[in-house]
Amino acid sequence: MFRRFFRRDERDEKVEQGVKKSRSSFFGRVAVLLHRTEVTDELWDELEELLIAGDVGVSTTADLLDRLRARYRRGEFRTGEELSIGLQEELIGLLEAKQPRERFLADSLTVVLLIGVNGAGKTTSIAKLGNYWRGEGRHVLLAAGDTFRAAGVEQLEVWAARLGLQCIGSETGADPGSIVYDAIGAAKARGMDLILTDTAGRLHTKSNLMEELRKIRRIIDRHDVETRSILVLDATTGQNAIAQARSFADAAGLDGIMVAKLDGTARGGMVFSIVHELGAPVLFIGTGEHVEDIAPFDAEAFVRALFETDQRGASGED
Repeated sequence: MFRRFFRRDERDEKVEQGVKKSRSSFFGRVAVLLHRTEVTDELWDELEELLIAGDVGVSTTADLLDRLRARYRRGEFRTGEELSIGLQEELIGLLEAKQPRERFLADSLTVVLLIGVNGAGKTTSIAKLGNYWRGEGRHVLLAAGDTFRAAGVEQLEVWAARLGLQCIGSETGADPGSIVYDAIGAAKARGMDLILTDTAGRLHTKSNLMEELRKIRRIIDRHDVETRSILVLDATTGQNAIAQARSFADAAGLDGIMVAKLDGTARGGMVFSIVHELGAPVLFIGTGEHVEDIAPFDAEAFVRALFETDQRGASGED
């Protein structure tokens, strides 16, 4: 039984914009390939090539095709259009299996660490998340822990002032662990229930910087607070993001992922391999440069947007 898909006009416009480049390249070609096509050995081969080229990853692609071939042998579909629906179902299932079953943030004071490599977009992502969660009723405090980068603290303070959020910071070169410590004390004193903590962008191969991240996590864990770690991944890095994510998960834990700059790349397939390889859910996607350009991740909306051409054909729209 095929899942009922929602129609195009019900999709989140931000998600559609975020995957526009991915849809117009590899996934659009997948949709065209499977549109009213007989299922042949050649089709399976072409589908495999397109998924790998679209950054879905070799391992993830192999698992997806194994599942689809098994369904095909059971007679669940016979045409390319039915195979397309089956592929979308499998992609949605892959993503939904890792989505949090409970609210990501605790009701009590929660410290969220934003981690990632240089240039991934952490500071801007913190501003977006702070603005988003404030709109959800949270009392947000920003902690400017990126004291390694020149003007890193100032950048977050500018965002805080622009958005009307409180911010704890210090001068460049200060101990980021002390800033996090001060932020926790300030949040408790001021009745805040969410701290979003910036950390210095660091190469995952630099052991000294990763050890500093472990220190920050240890400081937080000594307090009576909930802790979450969100890895900010630059979508343009593609498969290289997997090695990054494993190193950061080891240093600070990994509770979820925010995919930044998705609108600027055709490599949106990396979302599937990241979830498949790491078992961590995608929580948000960045869909543009403005603070409002953030969308909570919805697996079905994401997959449907990638297959827009195929979806229009399947729904009977012109």
